[in-house]
Amino acid sequence: MLLAEKLARSGNLLFRWRSYLPLLFLTVLVPALGQFSYPNGSHLDDLAWELVCFLISLTGLAVRCVTVAHVPNGTSGRNTKSQEAKSLNTTGMYSITRNPLYFGNFLVGAGFSMFLRLWWVSFIYALAFWLYYERIIMAEEKFLLAKFGDAYRDYARRVPIFVPRLRLWQPPSLPCSIKAVVRREYSTLFMIVAVFTTLDVLTDFAVAHKFVFDRFWTTMLLINAVLYLLIRLV
Repeated sequence: MLLAEKLARSGNLLFRWRSYLPLLFLTVLVPALGQFSYPNGSHLDDLAWELVCFLISLTGLAVRCVTVAHVPNGTSGRNTKSQEAKSLNTTGMYSITRNPLYFGNFLVGAGFSMFLRLWWVSFIYALAFWLYYERIIMAEEKFLLAKFGDAYRDYARRVPIFVPRLRLWQPPSLPCSIKAVVRREYSTLFMIVAVFTTLDVLTDFAVAHKFVFDRFWTTMLLINAVLYLLIRLV
């Protein structure tokens, strides 16, 4: 079997489990907590850094929201059993990168990995992300090339695979759907807040050796939990 075919096959397997990449972060979390300390010994400075990381993750969420707001049904979904693409997305976020959702995911995870202020944690995250998603992207591109042929090949020649090239921007071909954004990304927002709250509790415990629940993160978690439940019920 050719290496490209082997990587694509492994990519199809990883595609089914792509939502669980953040769980790999747990393998480095425990040793990282042993090296954690507040910047300048200040809990206030630590909170400021946490907010910087939070904004990076929210930027990733924003990329995802802008992407899904303008895509037709049957594309860019959360399907895990098999590849799906009823049409080829080439406008909006897809006009500046071929994988805007994965780029958004990278930023979300980057915020998590930077939380501990340890360079090797962020390095391991970036390496694991690329090795993981490289195979998924190869599998997806094999599927898209087989389905759309020259149309996809021409698109791939123009648009970068991952890092956006802003000068290529083309307005979305479909109007913005707030309903689609809420339906598909409300769980992502809750996950981001939950992870940051958990990291805050664990890092405070690593320093103070007791559980401390910051008012900011606790309030954010409660608000998002209520929103999550309301949206899920609706």
